[in-house]
Amino acid sequence: MRILGIDPGLRRLGWGVIEASGSRLKHVANGVCESGTGDLAPRLLSLHIQLTEVFNRYLPDCAAVEQTFVNKDAVGTLKLGQARGIALLVPAQFGLEIGEYAPNAVKKTVVGVGHADKKQVDHMVRMQLPGVSIVGPDAADALAIAICHSRHMGGRNLRLTA
Repeated sequence: MRILGIDPGLRRLGWGVIEASGSRLKHVANGVCESGTGDLAPRLLSLHIQLTEVFNRYLPDCAAVEQTFVNKDAVGTLKLGQARGIALLVPAQFGLEIGEYAPNAVKKTVVGVGHADKKQVDHMVRMQLPGVSIVGPDAADALAIAICHSRHMGGRNLRLTA
């Protein structure tokens, strides 16, 4: 099964594609969709176009998206939520089932602890996908989300929170 993990972000939206066959995982591709700066609508459109290209190129069977939580910056949280909307919209347009995972659930699944830092996540992604060349932290997070989904997709409840 081909799984696309998405780490939503307005400036940098990370993505990672893996193949899962039972407990075996294989890296397919990873990258980052960048929207630059400026007005919000063109940036969201740019993310939509880029993510659609990823779907057309790698043809995933399912997708997984990281959930976001409110932080101190309400405006930033709202913008991130709009980018997350793109991350949910594109797989839905392809008719895919979408898993949603809390950041702590992803970290617990991939690293073993729910409050792991980005270096630990990157390290464990590299351990589980030997030989992978990761574009950057956003792509590493997206691969971790895909790995998390591969570990939890046996159950029908795809909304997992920690």
